[in-house]
Amino acid sequence: MSRLVGGDDPSVRYVVGSLVAGVFLGGLGGGVAFPTIPSLGNILGLSSLFVGLILSINRFTRLLMNTPAGQILDTMGTRRPMIAGFFVQGFVPFGYVLALNPGPIPLDSGTIFFLSRACWGFGSAFVFVGAFSTITHITTPDNRGKWVGYMRGGQSLGFPMGLVVGGIVTDAFGYTEAFLVAGVAGLFAAVVAVAVLPDINADVETTSSLRQLPAIVGADVRIFTVGAINFVVRFLFAGVLLSTIVLYAEEFGIGIGSLSGVGASGLVMAVSVAGSSLTTLLVGRYSDRLSNRAALTLPALTVFAAGFALLALYPTLEATLVGVALVGIGVGGTNPPLLAYLGDISPADDVGKLGGVYNVFGDLGSTLGPLVALPFAELFGFQVEYLACVALVGVAGLLAARTLYGDSSTTRAVGAHADD
Repeated sequence: MSRLVGGDDPSVRYVVGSLVAGVFLGGLGGGVAFPTIPSLGNILGLSSLFVGLILSINRFTRLLMNTPAGQILDTMGTRRPMIAGFFVQGFVPFGYVLALNPGPIPLDSGTIFFLSRACWGFGSAFVFVGAFSTITHITTPDNRGKWVGYMRGGQSLGFPMGLVVGGIVTDAFGYTEAFLVAGVAGLFAAVVAVAVLPDINADVETTSSLRQLPAIVGADVRIFTVGAINFVVRFLFAGVLLSTIVLYAEEFGIGIGSLSGVGASGLVMAVSVAGSSLTTLLVGRYSDRLSNRAALTLPALTVFAAGFALLALYPTLEATLVGVALVGIGVGGTNPPLLAYLGDISPADDVGKLGGVYNVFGDLGSTLGPLVALPFAELFGFQVEYLACVALVGVAGLLAARTLYGDSSTTRAVGAHADD
């Protein structure tokens, strides 16, 4: 069973606040890379393929590291691995600066960018899985949804804020300055983590090994269902929608004022992110009032599917804005309850590893999504593709209805909330 070393009883609000700041600033550092590195490709003589590899290697590295990171967190405790992850994230933007001026280093700029992004994925695995593990250990089922919602809200806002900061600072001052801002923000988050993170250790004599993980997941179909729904949501949102919305707007002539399809798509996605972030903050708190927080999954998936249906059937500006807002609300409505529910049902000594499993499903979905979305749209068109997305959400909904509803293992008295 997990315990706080030294018998400390840290303020949940204090610790979670630091985690929210940490994942937000980490996401900001990751977001800064996207409006800057692609434009640097031509300047540094990098091929478009290699630029794409640079931008995606962090997600691939994190995909590989999620479950090993969970194992380390379960055996070593959360504090030291998470602090290391925060510092890795903080130093990565300084690697970007080094890539612009490699000097005597026997590596070219593209290789340094590639290695730096790979390190970011390594660090973020410990930060994201560690944040889930820490929050699960210091909360109860009666307040877990609220604090998980705040943490996921910080994650969802950090990346788009990085896109904005990266673009503005680069235009005003330059690439180096944009990377330095991201690095300073990341290191500040690491310093805050050193000051406030509690030392939550697990009993290493009873924690399961990675080889036992498939058996743990297979023994409880609810764990697989939570991961599978996360896969579908990330596959459709971060994979399909993000990779096709620009082309969708261009094909149907969707513009806003003087903005072209490209410019309008950025504003459209901002609506989706705003819907997701706001819903994330609200729905986690609300889930704490339910005897089974997984009951929120079906309504959220229904809204999620409605957004794709609207995009498929009514390719107009007004319908597109409403559609992507509904998609964002669906994303925000599924993640906090599912993640908090996973914390409710996870064996105490395997919280980190199962948090890693959850992230593996999500990262796999967002990685495979673009690989499928663009060829599918080229063959069948965007409207058919988005209707296929509705059908896939329906499959996820049936899976949730069969395995997560009627579950009494997390039932608790409504209104009996912990003091937080």
